[in-house]
Amino acid sequence: MQIESLEDFYRHKFNWMPDDLKKDIGHFNVFNLEETYRHGYSTVKYSRRDFYKIMLIRDRHLFHYADKSVEVSGANLIFFNPSVPYKFERLTDDPSGYFCIFREAFFAGQVRNSIKELPMFIPGGQAVFPLNAEKDEEITSIFKKMQQELTQDYVYKYDLIRNYLMEIIHQALKLKPAETLYQHADANTRLTAVFTDLLERQFPIESASQQFGMRSAKAFAQQLNVHVNHLNRAVRLVTGKTTTELIFERLIAEAKALLQHTNWNIAEISYCLGFEDPSHFNHFFKKLTDATPTSFRQVVS
Repeated sequence: MQIESLEDFYRHKFNWMPDDLKKDIGHFNVFNLEETYRHGYSTVKYSRRDFYKIMLIRDRHLFHYADKSVEVSGANLIFFNPSVPYKFERLTDDPSGYFCIFREAFFAGQVRNSIKELPMFIPGGQAVFPLNAEKDEEITSIFKKMQQELTQDYVYKYDLIRNYLMEIIHQALKLKPAETLYQHADANTRLTAVFTDLLERQFPIESASQQFGMRSAKAFAQQLNVHVNHLNRAVRLVTGKTTTELIFERLIAEAKALLQHTNWNIAEISYCLGFEDPSHFNHFFKKLTDATPTSFRQVVS
């Protein structure tokens, strides 16, 4: 599974590239979805990107996001981050909307902590936000403002665009119940967050030679320099699940994604996920899903 770079994006979608793309580390651009479809932008290849994307999309589309496949209709605001592979397919002939792309450096020093720590950009967080007509109109207006600002010579235009982007982000956050957005940051929560971040860094698996080697709570505890019992207790208190359950859930999610979106054989996938023998992987997968890897692939292919 290859990573699509900004250079690849411009080359494949428009057959051109901004002159200052490599100089502009943060980079930002915004597009009309209809225009990109006119350039043959109908199906996005399942892969990771090295940039973020925020999309306002209307009508029916099928999104494959990590190990999930979700059909959306109407107006939706969708957030994509570089950690999670995705693709989408249009299911109607006349979709409309906007999307913008940017690198993490575009927000360097501009937001508290990091852009990747915002709820919609955390792997496993809510990425799709349905919009009613009023919200659709509000978000559309912001995208149009960003498009207009890009054409201006105003010296601080990118500062203004960052404000517009944050307005979109906050519009999405306001659609979620407030109590789900902020957690009390005690020691157990912090340790669980660090464990989760370390787990997510191991994924996605992008080549048949890559291997996930931290399949036990003990391995993570050693990496985090804490006692395994302390890690297990903190994770259980915060999530209600054991460390092992979370590791296995993430392994199964990655296994499903690889079975669905690659042509690697079962032995190759087994190796990538850290299993010494394909039979061990078969047993693990069937125990957690009630299906063999082969039968699961036949159903989703």
